Amino acid sequence: MRLTALLILVLTGYCRLAQAQTPRPKSPVFSVTGYVRDVRTKQPIQGTNIVVLDVSKGYVTARDGFFVVNLPAGRYVLKFTHVGYRPTLDTIQVQGTVFREVTMADDAKDLDEVTVTSETPDRNVRKVELGVSQLTIRSIRRIPPLLGEVDIIRSLLLLPGVTTVGEGAPGFNVRGGSADQNLVLLDDAPVFNTSHLMGFFSAFNPDIVRDVTLNRGGVAASYGGRASSVLDVKVREPDAQKWSVNGGIGLVSSRLGVEGPILKNKLSLLLGARASFNDFLFKLAPANLRNTRANFYDLTTKLKHQLNEQHTLTLTGYQSQDVFKLPSDSLSGQEINASSTQFNYQTLNGTLHWNYFISKRANLNTALILSRYRADLSAPDSANAFTLRSGIWQRQLKTDFTYTLNPAHQVQVGLSLIDYRVQPNTRTVGPFSNVLPVTLADERAYELAAYAQDEWTLNPVLSILMGLRYSELLNRGPATVRTYAENGPVQDETVTGTRPYGAGAVYHTSGGLEPRLALRWTVGEGKSVKLGYSRLRQYINQITNTTAALPTSRWHLSDAYTKPQIADQYSLGYFRNSTDNAYELSGEVYYKHIANAIDYRDGAEIQLAPNVETQIVQGDGRAYGFEGLARKNKGRWTGFASYTYARTFLTMDSPYASERINGGNPYPANYDKPHTLNVLATYRPTAWFSLSLNFTYSTGRPTTQPYARALINGIYVPIYVDRNQQRIPDYHRLDFSMLFEQNPLKKKRNQSSWVFSIYNVYAHKNAYSVFYRLSNAANENAYKLSIFGTAFPSLTYNFKF
Repeated sequence: MRLTALLILVLTGYCRLAQAQTPRPKSPVFSVTGYVRDVRTKQPIQGTNIVVLDVSKGYVTARDGFFVVNLPAGRYVLKFTHVGYRPTLDTIQVQGTVFREVTMADDAKDLDEVTVTSETPDRNVRKVELGVSQLTIRSIRRIPPLLGEVDIIRSLLLLPGVTTVGEGAPGFNVRGGSADQNLVLLDDAPVFNTSHLMGFFSAFNPDIVRDVTLNRGGVAASYGGRASSVLDVKVREPDAQKWSVNGGIGLVSSRLGVEGPILKNKLSLLLGARASFNDFLFKLAPANLRNTRANFYDLTTKLKHQLNEQHTLTLTGYQSQDVFKLPSDSLSGQEINASSTQFNYQTLNGTLHWNYFISKRANLNTALILSRYRADLSAPDSANAFTLRSGIWQRQLKTDFTYTLNPAHQVQVGLSLIDYRVQPNTRTVGPFSNVLPVTLADERAYELAAYAQDEWTLNPVLSILMGLRYSELLNRGPATVRTYAENGPVQDETVTGTRPYGAGAVYHTSGGLEPRLALRWTVGEGKSVKLGYSRLRQYINQITNTTAALPTSRWHLSDAYTKPQIADQYSLGYFRNSTDNAYELSGEVYYKHIANAIDYRDGAEIQLAPNVETQIVQGDGRAYGFEGLARKNKGRWTGFASYTYARTFLTMDSPYASERINGGNPYPANYDKPHTLNVLATYRPTAWFSLSLNFTYSTGRPTTQPYARALINGIYVPIYVDRNQQRIPDYHRLDFSMLFEQNPLKKKRNQSSWVFSIYNVYAHKNAYSVFYRLSNAANENAYKLSIFGTAFPSLTYNFKF
């Protein structure tokens, strides 16, 4: 009831505020609405500047290219401008509501390009939020690819504050957070595994992506559920004018896409498929990986129905599957007794959006979201045959209402309901297997949320973004809940009883407020200072005792014994543009405190533990750092350099020895990498050829090395004491690529391009991990694993007709 009352108050309060502040024009004012799109690709152009000539009114298109211009009756000329496009003039006669489809063409003779952002060139200075970066697929294609595969996730690693625990590791880490603390959305549907081939490549087909936005500092109140960042991947709009086919042939995968109108300007379809045929690549890998087999596919579709000028329906679907088979000698440290092990993991997502353009001031966006992730691990040997299966099912209903009081003031409110079902693990066995079957009980919960946000430009100097989110998790049955001794550790030996709960019965709740605040001061032409604070709550966690979480790693909902992770982050940044936005310079410092941070206990066995709270501990985490970025946007040479200094420490202290790590003293997290440097340079002497170089360096991640050795029955056994007190060697790599496109001055229906690249040009053997094995030798029992220890050339052909 308290949540329902809060939601009603939020909605009614903001609706009354909107009604109270709605101005009453003295003369009739009409709306000129429409979309701005690329003339060739038909994709919306965000951040287009719109100027009403002779009236001195200015506007900017929204993320989907949509614009609203309010004008009294009369004849007007609108000028549309955007970096990299030719200015467009449109003459309109306003006598009532007007709808326009405006197209803009590339300025082929202009070699300047925006490398990172698709919005207005000075967005980094003008916008209120901090720590927000946007990548367009056009800029991502300029980054030297691995084996010819353009990679969405890998491109994020060039941004300040974004790292990974190792080459080929799944997921990414943002500002001292673990990989599961990132909320990854594909058209609003959560993606629980963002990689193919166990982390080598991204799960997103670059041909269907419009843009990628990473919120690592100022997370809007409309987002929640994760403690570090939000990665919002948007699928591009299908062409509503004509049919086209595109694709590519590469070493890792081949792609094919089709799009066009089913009913012109009304109903359009986008379909993109990608599949791999790359088992031969593992012949180039280290000896223990040469018998590996790996294949994947993904399928993305988007159907858009423009019912009328007010109502739009879109349906986005995504399905992917990976099969990865490893020989037994590649599984160092894994307790698997089999000749080979096969990983099979699948994602199935669907999102139905209804956008209702109520009026020139009000817009309602409602979405029904379904997401399923399933992961299997199996061994084929008859004596030890088994299949280990886990999965996540998430259903969500959300709605967002946006009201624009005036061009400088906008409010937004929203509601969200999520239904979780987590299958921790189920082990089934073969008919002649000696392995015992295990079934762990499913976890179920509801997550309810309501939010309100107000973005207000008070004057040309000061802007403010205020947000408040309330979220609550309700654990529900069927479930059997343990009780533990009040004065003792949470472990099997301290259980005092159990209590069963029927289907649908709520047995535990947790939640609270999540305030968000951002301020921007303009301190001069092209210069601003920003200050931000945000609180984020996380109710679903990936539990693992490995450095890089496997696709089969266990997911677990917060409950009475696993508290939600709560991250409080403070940010301060300085942003400056010069020479007509040709150069950008920015620096941000941040401090983040994480309450109820999770780590595994010493000697934890997580996969099949019936009560996972006995295998983990919770404590405090703190992360702090500096992020610097210098970028050149114009000229034949473009690019940027980013530097990150970041530290992350965990403290797991408790009155009970079994719940302490490192004696209760702070220790570096697995993903603590103090120094990271990325440099990307692109040379574009003509409109059809470009050359790119990328260099990256980072401090080696923490590792735990033996403190001593013990001789037991003639075998030297390593002894470990403190966690993460040593580091693997530092990482560095140089990549190179060349892009050959058609001359855009020669207008052709069929288009093609070639990409030649070399990954790891000087063949540096970067260490993924350093590990130890039992040995009967007195020394030499340390081993270094390199994933890409040589240079990898590739050639990719892309086409569209």
